[in-house]
Amino acid sequence: MWPGQQPPGGEQNPQAQNNPYQQPGYQQPNPYQQPGYQQPNPYAPTAQWPAPAPAGPPQNGGPGGGNRTRLVAIVAAVAVVVAAGVTGFLVLGGDDEEPEATGKGSKSPTASAAPSDTASSSAGTDDNPRATETLQPTVAGWKVVVNPKRGVAFDVPADWEVQSPTLSQGFEWEDKEQPDGYDAIIQSGTAEYKSKWCTEDDDKDGKTSDTALATVGTKGAEGAKSTDEIAVNTPAWWVFGGYTEPDKKSLSFDEKATAYTTASGIKGSYAWAQSTNTPQKGKCASDGKAITFGFKNSKGDYVSWNLYTAKGVKDELPNATIMKILSTVRLHGEPTEG
Repeated sequence: MWPGQQPPGGEQNPQAQNNPYQQPGYQQPNPYQQPGYQQPNPYAPTAQWPAPAPAGPPQNGGPGGGNRTRLVAIVAAVAVVVAAGVTGFLVLGGDDEEPEATGKGSKSPTASAAPSDTASSSAGTDDNPRATETLQPTVAGWKVVVNPKRGVAFDVPADWEVQSPTLSQGFEWEDKEQPDGYDAIIQSGTAEYKSKWCTEDDDKDGKTSDTALATVGTKGAEGAKSTDEIAVNTPAWWVFGGYTEPDKKSLSFDEKATAYTTASGIKGSYAWAQSTNTPQKGKCASDGKAITFGFKNSKGDYVSWNLYTAKGVKDELPNATIMKILSTVRLHGEPTEG
């Protein structure tokens, strides 16, 4: 069985704009350019659970090696720093989910954006990645990660890299069953572990892309009916987008969620997904695992906390560490979005 026909919603997808930064010869169709684009709702009563598609031939696709899956990073910033070797494109705009920086075939952004040093210096502002440094973690020595849109915070170990709260990250892949030919899953309020865990030049063009060992964040879950539904339907999509696409046969996932209460008293549900013997190829290819915790924020809206990471590798992130991070999930302020 496969969890839902479409990736869970909750984060807006990037909108097409005139792109002055598009590199010569780069022709990547934009699945979101049609006005009124709406991602199908996986939580609707009519959603089905189709069986996994047969494994196709090995693809140099997606994060960990290839060009069928690409990481999508959406940013809002007044200043942008473009990393060397950008293979995608960068668009600036005013909405915090419209601008996008995408790196074709990478698990971590090949273009990054951050506010200028003078953009903001007060704690709790949405556009200052250093604003969270004044917040106190619930685990001594750890760092705080905040998602103002969802009104959520959690802690990560000190050696993790906390991203700007205005950065949204996720995966986009080809899906011929969709009108636009693409699908995606995106979250914000993110942090990465070992952001340069693996670096490769997959197409040998001299432009490298970095793969993070693990990424964690939070997203909305509009349309969900329960925390169990969120927990079961979501994590397999992170593993699919990051480690196995276009293959679904190598995926397995919990068909029942586990009730869980965080240290701050948030009640919800979590479930795991993982891959085994993914057909992905490339220097940075690996199996993956992911966990999703579904819960409600202070507005009563369903949201999810998600962590995905490489599986079966030398530096694999222990499940005990993952669960300790999950235990720190808490409500933080009033959500700025529904």
